[in-house]
Amino acid sequence: MKAHDKHYKLINNATGYAIYYHTLSGELETNKIKEELEKVKVQVAVKNNIFVETIFWQEIKDGEHADNLNAL
Repeated sequence: MKAHDKHYKLINNATGYAIYYHTLSGELETNKIKEELEKVKVQVAVKNNIFVETIFWQEIKDGEHADNLNAL
């Protein structure tokens, strides 16, 4: 049985707004997921010209509404 993909949102801590959404394979191990999310976090910080420490990620659970997902 294939594991479900995991969905994440990266949030700007200064504004509280989700600034990026990302999906990873559910088959990845926990340490690999964290490693990939840290890479994405750096890319998003550079693209948005903000400090990496200003961004945090949060998993989107099944049934949770993703704010304006189609707007990205």
